[in-house]
Amino acid sequence: MEREPAGTAAAQGAIWGQRARDWAEIQEPTARPLYESVLEAFDVGDGTRVCDLGCGAGGFLHLASERGALVSGLDATVELLELARERNLLGDIRHGELEELPFADETFDLVTGFNSFQFAARPKNALQEAKRIVHEVGAVVMAVWGQPEQCESAAVLKAVGALMPPPPPGAPGLFALSRRGAFEALVAEAGLRSVRAVEVSCPMVYADLAAAKRGFGSAGPSAVARATSGEEALDAALTAALSPFRQPDGGYRLENVFRYVIATR
Repeated sequence: MEREPAGTAAAQGAIWGQRARDWAEIQEPTARPLYESVLEAFDVGDGTRVCDLGCGAGGFLHLASERGALVSGLDATVELLELARERNLLGDIRHGELEELPFADETFDLVTGFNSFQFAARPKNALQEAKRIVHEVGAVVMAVWGQPEQCESAAVLKAVGALMPPPPPGAPGLFALSRRGAFEALVAEAGLRSVRAVEVSCPMVYADLAAAKRGFGSAGPSAVARATSGEEALDAALTAALSPFRQPDGGYRLENVFRYVIATR
C-alpha cells in the first residue's frame, strides 16, 4: 500500500485533482515548448533515465519516452497520476512527497521539477532529495515562471488569487522563485552547482474562451477560489481577466516566459 504523503503534498494533492482531465488535455500541453527545451538541452534519448518530480498528468514524461527515455515520476495528486500512468504504460509513476522521494540513490541521469519545488514545505530539502537520486554525472533541472512582468498569465492568476483566502505568512506561490537569482541561490543552498540558466517563451494558446476558462479553472489555485467564492464568481473573474487576450479569430493567447536552471552535483 502506498503511504499517504505528508505536509504540503497532502494539501496540494487535494486541490490539483478536481479537474484533472481538463488539466491534462488543455493546460498541461501549453508547457510543451518548455518541456522540449529541457529535452533538447540534456539531449534526452535512448536509455536516458528520467524522473519528473511533480509530474502531473505525465506530459513531459510522455515526450521523454517518445525519445526512448526510461521514465519515472512522482506526484501528490492521485487523479493526475492515473492519467500519467495511462500515458506512460512502462513508466514507474509513484504517489509521494517531494521531500521523501521513494527512489534509490543515484538512480537517474536527469531529474526535473516543473513549477513543483517551490510548493514543497522546505524547497531546499526537496532539491537535496533530487540531488540524492541523480547520479554524479547527471543533472537536476528546476523550472519556474519568469518574473510576473514577463508573464501575461500573471493577470489571470491575480484575479483568481483575489477570490482565495489570504495566504499565511511565508506561504509559497507560483512566483515564489521568479525573482532574478532566487532559484539559483536555492540550488546553491541545496549543494548543487548551477551550470546554465535558460529562458523559454511559452505562450498559452486556447481555441476559445470556454477552453481558456477550462484550462485556468483546472489549476489548484482555481480549485481553492471555487471552494471559497463559488463557481459563478470564479467564472466571472476568469472571463474579465482573459478579455484583453482575445485574438481576432476568437482564440486567446497569453505570452509567458519560463526559466529553468540546469544543475549538477
